[in-house]
Amino acid sequence: MSDWRDTMAQLMRDRERALLGYAYLVCGDGHVAQDLVQDALVRTFSHPRPGLTTAKAEAYVRRAITTTYIDGYRREQRWRRVQHLFRPATEAIDPLAGVEAGADVLEALATLAPRERACVVLRFFDDLTVPDIAHHLGLAPGSVKRYLHDALARLELLLGPLEEQVEATEVAAHRRKEGE
Repeated sequence: MSDWRDTMAQLMRDRERALLGYAYLVCGDGHVAQDLVQDALVRTFSHPRPGLTTAKAEAYVRRAITTTYIDGYRREQRWRRVQHLFRPATEAIDPLAGVEAGADVLEALATLAPRERACVVLRFFDDLTVPDIAHHLGLAPGSVKRYLHDALARLELLLGPLEEQVEATEVAAHRRKEGE
């Protein structure tokens, strides 16, 4: 029987890049993504979880990444309301900038609120259903639908219609032509 150290070592050996990429999609910053993965690993492996397989561990880590990001965003917003100092933003070269999404998609994702962004990433990159996203984030399914609707409307303005919508529109136009 392997212990948690073996499970964590195998997870990081086999899925580290995927976890970093996922965290990058959630937050949009390579350094923050690395921190999110570290924090998620600590959250996942700091409590004994009997029978934890690598696949289950990855699911725990992914969930911890999204919740850690959203919690951190909330803390930062509260802090911004009370701080009266200006912090200049420093831009560094991001080592994860080419992670499985085009630059335009990453820029568009950066315009979304944290919950909207988390819902979009879980829906389109993890291919989860609305009930699964709701369970994953601890939200009502109606809230998830609203976040997805608002996020997709904003993304459409920035990126144009989604491919599925373009294809559906083309199929409908083709059917109308055949009916004439």
